[in-house]
Amino acid sequence: MFRLWGKIIKDNRMLQDTVVSNGDYSMSRTAMVLDAVDQMCYIFDLGHPVWLDKTIEEFKRHDKARFTQDNFVEAIEFDYLEIQVLEE
Repeated sequence: MFRLWGKIIKDNRMLQDTVVSNGDYSMSRTAMVLDAVDQMCYIFDLGHPVWLDKTIEEFKRHDKARFTQDNFVEAIEFDYLEIQVLEE
């Protein structure tokens, strides 16, 4: 089971979090990550973040990434959205 943990952080405090699961292994890992991020954005009522080169490299290296204001088109009321792979 693929699980991705998403957290909204402001002033070093977690405001919201959720874990999204996906057991459809017919999808590629990239597709599962993007699908999980889409589900998180729906749960958190956010616009979809843009994957910048630095975000992609950070996720590849650590299975963890932070989406700051630079990754969103609209203004956000928190410091960053952090995603982390829990289980593959």
